[in-house]
Amino acid sequence: MDKIFGPDGLLASHLSPYQYRPGQLEMARAVADLLETPADGAGSAACLMIEAETGLGKTLAYLIPAALSSLSGQRVVVSTNTRNLQDQILGREIPFIKQWIAPDLKALGVKGRQNYLCLYRWRQMQAAGQADTQTGGEERAIDAWINQTVHGDRAELHWLGSGSPLWQKICCQSHFCLGSQCPEATGCFLNRLRRDAAASQLLIVNHHLLFSDLAVRRTGYGEVLPRYQTVLFDEAHHIENVATTFFGFTFSRFQVLDLCGDVERAAADRKESERGEILAAAGRLKESIERFAAAFPEQKGRFLLQELLASHPDLMALRADLGGALEGLAQRLDLGPAEESPWPQYASRAWELAGRLDTITREQFDDLAESEISHTYWFERTDRNLALYATPVDVAAELGEALYSQVCHCVFTSATLTTGGNFHYALERLGLPAETPTLSLASPFDYQNKTRLYVPAAPFPEPTAPGYPQALHHCMASLIGLAGGRTLALFTSLAAMDKAHAVLREQLTYPLLIQGSAPRRVLLERFCREIDSVLLAVASFWEGVDVPGEALSLVIIDKLPFEVPSDPVIMARMNRIKALGGNPFNDYQVPRAILTLRQGVGRLMRTADDRGVIAILDTRLFGKGYGRQFLRSLPPSPVSRDLDDVAAFFGQQTTRNG
Repeated sequence: MDKIFGPDGLLASHLSPYQYRPGQLEMARAVADLLETPADGAGSAACLMIEAETGLGKTLAYLIPAALSSLSGQRVVVSTNTRNLQDQILGREIPFIKQWIAPDLKALGVKGRQNYLCLYRWRQMQAAGQADTQTGGEERAIDAWINQTVHGDRAELHWLGSGSPLWQKICCQSHFCLGSQCPEATGCFLNRLRRDAAASQLLIVNHHLLFSDLAVRRTGYGEVLPRYQTVLFDEAHHIENVATTFFGFTFSRFQVLDLCGDVERAAADRKESERGEILAAAGRLKESIERFAAAFPEQKGRFLLQELLASHPDLMALRADLGGALEGLAQRLDLGPAEESPWPQYASRAWELAGRLDTITREQFDDLAESEISHTYWFERTDRNLALYATPVDVAAELGEALYSQVCHCVFTSATLTTGGNFHYALERLGLPAETPTLSLASPFDYQNKTRLYVPAAPFPEPTAPGYPQALHHCMASLIGLAGGRTLALFTSLAAMDKAHAVLREQLTYPLLIQGSAPRRVLLERFCREIDSVLLAVASFWEGVDVPGEALSLVIIDKLPFEVPSDPVIMARMNRIKALGGNPFNDYQVPRAILTLRQGVGRLMRTADDRGVIAILDTRLFGKGYGRQFLRSLPPSPVSRDLDDVAAFFGQQTTRNG
């Protein structure tokens, strides 16, 4: 690692621009040491958790040791939360490593199956002549591309929109797959991908695919990825949420209607007597799911399911009817394997949906203690859908069984893993022992001289006070004016964002962009291009936004991002902590809010040359005891509580630029 990451090492010679960073070398050494640790034979992986803040160069710091380790015969999986980082690793870091460090490395990116073209569905669509004038040009382009592509990855089709209806008709989906009976099995892109993955030493995947693999392995019915010995998680602060999704169960109106639609389309090829019976069974199922969904309250949101089922006995009768309709369709479709037939797959989907419905809605044991309840059961009502969920209250046990007992090494890294200066929360939520080795590496950026942290002083009201919205909007307008636009404003709710937009558009002369008015990519491109613009956003914009340079000089956060405690999953986890003798607010809500806040704050400094102000318009940072934990978790920016200081800071920048 010294020869690669040292001041006169390989990176210094071949990577431009390059700056020696002691933290990067320290991280690379730690990862390399762990990967050289032999398995202990006790059925538990050797684990390491590393917080590497922005600017450290953590991707190469774990990727190079991973690549070298994979050459020794251990298959290594690198898992990211986003496809963007996955594509960056495959397009930038892996070619560099192969050129200068490990020429014989066999590395491959693997995504979810819906990212790859299904040759069978493509040939079927062509044979049916389903092209229209809008997709005819796209079809010709894809037809030419098929003869050139290796794995049929839609990412190669840069011109194809993310929501392309054409791609939905031709991508690989498990419920359409005919397996070994498919007439296109020999040339199947997915089969080729699996063969190449089995021959690769280093696989680059995303969290959703990795946990899909772990969930499938738990059932004993196969695997998504070839066997691997080591996993390195980047963007590891997302692991609990992703694991929760794959270790739980979901049943929705859309899932049922999708099945009915597929069955009805396929029935057109059956002889008339069979077609009538199949369509009748599908029709009965559609009527049943609509009656079931209509019986739920119309209010949109997420709510506990058990309370509703207990107070509405009619729902259980409708649930029984729905289960019967699913089983009836499954029995009608379960005609046994047939050449080039989708019916066994459709029958399997119907049986699976019936099983999920039963699992989520069956009568629960009310006499269980809160600390013994393994899942929380809830439903979500949206504009067009109703979904039922059984969600694990705690994924620690599942991770131990499905992951830690199955691999030799696990590395967890992110720019945000500590809360209040320690790893206690992250280790506990992921089911890792308190003595797990950890490493915290600070950002090399000069926060002391290049940034300020502004928090308004009294009499600025707290977020729950009646005058807070007016004070918030007035302060935002003042800050944006001092920054000359160039602002990303992050909100904790859509309602708060919309209220601020309604006020600020009447007061500001700068271009005002708001999330939802255009696709995320389009908004960010315009924000970067129009230097004095202001972007208002929520949720996904708190992380993954990378706007270096002058276009982003001010990040405003409306208030500390505490989650709504009435959310069924949050409520269940808080009840579990309380039942075990803990403090749900201090042990769960505060750490989660700190991690979210740190992600939002991290949008400001993306390169060593960046400069600007972080404004958190929540006086609880100084007025509440827990505020000290938040402050200890933030970058070492000088704190100011006076707008004159902010004006002076931006004045210095104006003078320098002028």
